[in-house]
Amino acid sequence: MRSGTGRRSGAAPSLAAAPAQARGTPAGGKGQPAGSAATPAEATFAAAVAAFTAGRDAQADRDFSFEDVPAPKRLAPYATAVAATVQRDGADVAWGRLVLLYDPDGQDGWGGAFRLVAYIRADVEPEMAADPLLGEVGWSWLSEALDAHVPGYAVPSGTVTRVITEGFGAKRDELPLTGFELRASWSPTGPGSSGAADVDLDTLDLSAHISAWCDCLSAAAGLEPPGTRALRPPGRG
Repeated sequence: MRSGTGRRSGAAPSLAAAPAQARGTPAGGKGQPAGSAATPAEATFAAAVAAFTAGRDAQADRDFSFEDVPAPKRLAPYATAVAATVQRDGADVAWGRLVLLYDPDGQDGWGGAFRLVAYIRADVEPEMAADPLLGEVGWSWLSEALDAHVPGYAVPSGTVTRVITEGFGAKRDELPLTGFELRASWSPTGPGSSGAADVDLDTLDLSAHISAWCDCLSAAAGLEPPGTRALRPPGRG
């Protein structure tokens, strides 16, 4: 079913500041005792983390700086996360985080055992922040990237927000900053699958979802990959 360095004042806060757990561990925070056999759920999640990491490593030649960050503890029994920063002209211009959630029993609204949660923040010019098409085009960056890369996805959901940061007091002389934020989630599925019980990792191709997220992040940063719509004025970024 398809359905760093140089960060300016007002930029998105550290992605690692969210309540979180260590990468690749159950949300309860307890590691597997030495010498004990992994449960089927733990083995599935370990394989999912390996595929997720391989997808990140495959993006090494792009203009991103990746880091592992803690994943939210309360959203699912198992979670892992990665963050990325995009720089242009020596300044950070876009930030993102992608979280992979796994619940062997599934959850209402997921349509499967896995769920991906994405966050993207980018600086934009004031005229772009005022463009009434910003939300539509911003969402299209994600949906077109998913359509181009992944075998399937279900139950997509999200928001696009315009952000205006103004300084007061000691910061009153700073120019206002305008930004774009996208928060989204979707469930990976195999080709033609409803996703109801799809845990075949080869079929889900989690690494492809990393590629799609990176394309969306590139578009938000003004590094539009082929096939995406751009809002940035000609000749800029």
